[in-house]
Amino acid sequence: MNAKRYPYLMAAILFIAESLHADPQLTSWLTTYSGRYARISETDAQLATGTTETTWSRNSVSQSLPAYCGIQNIYSSSNWVYIRTTGLGSHQMGPWYNDATRTTLFVNVPANQKVLVRFPRTPTVPATKSTVGGEIGYFVDGVDAFDSRDAVSYINSTGSDGSPPGGGGTTGDGIWNRDAYVNETITFDPALAHQQNTGVYHYHANPIATRYLVGDHVDYNTATKTYTESTNAPTKHSPIVGWMKDGFPLYGPYGYSNPTNPASGVRRMISGFVLRNGQYGTANLAATGRTTIPAWAARAGNRSSTLSATEYGPAVSTSFPLGRYTEDNDYLGDLGKTVGVDFDLNEYNCRYCVTPEYPGGTYAYFVCITSNGLPTYPYNVGKQFVGSPTGTAVTSITETVTTNFMGGADAALQLSKPVASNSVVTLVWSATEGGTYRVESSTNLTSWTTNASNIAAVRDSGNYSGSSAESDKFFRVARTALATYDPVSGTTTNTGGSGTITMAPTSGNRGSSLSIAAVISSSATPPVPPQSGAPVQSFTVGTLTVTGATYTYSGGQGIVTGTLTIPAGAAAGGQTITITFSPPPGQQSGPTYTQANGFTIN
Repeated sequence: MNAKRYPYLMAAILFIAESLHADPQLTSWLTTYSGRYARISETDAQLATGTTETTWSRNSVSQSLPAYCGIQNIYSSSNWVYIRTTGLGSHQMGPWYNDATRTTLFVNVPANQKVLVRFPRTPTVPATKSTVGGEIGYFVDGVDAFDSRDAVSYINSTGSDGSPPGGGGTTGDGIWNRDAYVNETITFDPALAHQQNTGVYHYHANPIATRYLVGDHVDYNTATKTYTESTNAPTKHSPIVGWMKDGFPLYGPYGYSNPTNPASGVRRMISGFVLRNGQYGTANLAATGRTTIPAWAARAGNRSSTLSATEYGPAVSTSFPLGRYTEDNDYLGDLGKTVGVDFDLNEYNCRYCVTPEYPGGTYAYFVCITSNGLPTYPYNVGKQFVGSPTGTAVTSITETVTTNFMGGADAALQLSKPVASNSVVTLVWSATEGGTYRVESSTNLTSWTTNASNIAAVRDSGNYSGSSAESDKFFRVARTALATYDPVSGTTTNTGGSGTITMAPTSGNRGSSLSIAAVISSSATPPVPPQSGAPVQSFTVGTLTVTGATYTYSGGQGIVTGTLTIPAGAAAGGQTITITFSPPPGQQSGPTYTQANGFTIN
């Protein structure tokens, strides 16, 4: 059999997506693994053996159904980029412990957050800056980015630190704020991330697992299941690893040596912050005590650097070591040093520079690490944003948007070019984990033969190999079922469909023509016609008619395929799917099935 005789194969849910415009706010998101279940290892023993779980529970947080990894949807308008994310990493998460001996499990586990968040398309840089607080943005894999603090501060009146939020006590005075990386590292997983009491998985510092997935100078040891900074010299600018609430990008640690010259070489960006240990002109807190806060903290808090006795922090000691609080750091720009000369990043932890994605220049934050690859303050963003942090979580989209990406259960199947050898044809396609697929073939595009059914996806891939005597044959692949999963939106459990009819693909662009498939649920009322080839009287998407509609019955479900041509002037937005079959003998009307907002015209 000659592989060249197998041209484009007609697939029931094959969809060739229109290339996204080269806009980094749309194209930098990591969507490769959106069709995989999120996974954790709960113990070191599980980590060592590669054992993972797709459902889990601990204390008050439970992930009782599988949820897909990270970014599931991307939408955009002229003013906003929207992402819908589970907040769960695409890497293997966990384990998390609460002690150095790693015998006591951390009290929290992650959970699907069902978040819809938006970022401004056109960032603005105000004269008056906004202070960060908790969430500062999202990494490109859909994992939450938190600021450098752990939400606990020192209480002067008790001589102790406060209690974590949700712990029933006071979190602290808010003057000497604990550094999350310094104080909570013991609870981090190998990715350097953990979750708080409601299951929000997040990074405070170097997002090393995310960086590994996007190819940013990080090595992964498959034996120890750990990430480390590569010891080789960096050869390329870091990619975008996150987007902050002000709409500016966060890059990995490596940028151009000269901020305006991409030919100047690549090196690690140097933080503008140092410990207050007497070097570089800083106060030596071990000698003076924590009686003043640094100038940057005073500016951010709109207060004096000088403290009253009731605002002092604890003396530097083994129990309260230097670096325990973010205010233990000074900004070199306040000590006579010059940004761009003595260090790279300003007090917001960014600089104005050119990058591969922004050759004309942009404000860009950079991940801060030391020369030996360890995270260093302020990690991702300083105490304040350089831009206006108008990005926020929203409950719904209330404007007309373009659908830029649909993942997970809504992802369009992508069928790779078939491989034929010695009368055996092999098909590989992108799948959704938990999905079951059917492969059919035809020599004339009219009559179809089932080659295989009940093919279970292996993570996010489907595969079929079978013999074929014909040299000219068409193949098509359809998803026929999907296991119950925890959706990225809403509060109810998705049981594997999107109502009566599940469409693939779920959206299309005006001015295009595409093959589509409608899967009618086995639980539909009335039941679907039980015979393949039942005549389809009409198949409409909104006001548009699907041509060449054919029907296949399989496993209790009905699958209607055809071609949808979307005029350039078609109305954008959600469209109702309506499928009507010709009436059986002796009846005046055939069964009709509808699905509101089953397809989106972009």
